[in-house]
Amino acid sequence: MSPLVLLDYAAVVIFALTGALVASRAQLDVVGFAFLACLTAVGGGTTRDLLLDRHPVFWIAEPTYLGIACAAALLVFFTAHRLESRAKAILWLDAAALSVAVAAGSSIAQAEGAAWGVVLVMGVMTGCLGGLLRDVVANEVPLLLKQGEPYATCALGGALALLVAGWLGLPPFAAALVCAGATFALRASALALGWGIPVYKSRPPRH
Repeated sequence: MSPLVLLDYAAVVIFALTGALVASRAQLDVVGFAFLACLTAVGGGTTRDLLLDRHPVFWIAEPTYLGIACAAALLVFFTAHRLESRAKAILWLDAAALSVAVAAGSSIAQAEGAAWGVVLVMGVMTGCLGGLLRDVVANEVPLLLKQGEPYATCALGGALALLVAGWLGLPPFAAALVCAGATFALRASALALGWGIPVYKSRPPRH
């Protein structure tokens, strides 16, 4: 199993856990848990593979990804009630999933020979789309779109770190680890320290 495949598996597991936790907050049945877990787990990677023209899409080539996502959903279905704060668990698991998914997306794009701008976009897209789909389907405000929330910004910072690591001569998997670490450090700092980014504020028109 290649390091890039390992990254994809890790992203699927952690994102599936967040999807199932969101399902628990919405009080869905076990099928709803599995659906939301799978949607969250493969949403970003599916879009990545389609845009990069990778056929078949990763979870169609290897359905084990869906099985793992469903197993994660079942685990959460029977254990979510033990968590003191599911909202807090979702935020921190999502931060971990984001970091791994950005590393997977940008590394795969780079391995496909994509230009550096495409590597950045694929990293951000792979990291953000699963969580966006999860929150929209569950009728929650997406973390990606919360006012002043440095979410996509952290993903972009991680993808940039991967490019810099590559330019410095690090091997691909080491660069991916740098990417994941940088993304998580940025997102964790934002959560722990309450960091935000400036938002647009309307002003009265000038006459």
